[in-house]
Amino acid sequence: MNIPLLCVPIAFLLVFAPKMYAAAALAKQPEGYDNKTPRDQQAKLTGAARRAAAAHTNGFESFPPFAVGVLACEVTHARPELAAILAITHVVARAIYPGLCIADQDKLRSLVWMVGFGATLGLMALPVFG
Repeated sequence: MNIPLLCVPIAFLLVFAPKMYAAAALAKQPEGYDNKTPRDQQAKLTGAARRAAAAHTNGFESFPPFAVGVLACEVTHARPELAAILAITHVVARAIYPGLCIADQDKLRSLVWMVGFGATLGLMALPVFG
């Protein structure tokens, strides 16, 4: 089993976890979920739902560099064991991150973000410096 490659679709699916929280909050609005202009409605969210929407957006920002790092490691066969550890670290950080956002735990959220970012940087550096 190729763990880093397995982590790519998992990381992609994790992008949508906080969206489910935000979408549920949108559906509870007096006008219901606005499927015509959902981003306009989402911009009006407050509190935990707004933080969930921000975590969703942040997931889209973090995913492409992570996927590129994994693919670079795969193409170059850069230290597979270390690539697996870094990929798992990123996925675990991204699984924890939305909950900390929603719970308004800013310092822990930032720490977890840095761990995930560091894992991604490691994946991108491994083929070069490995």
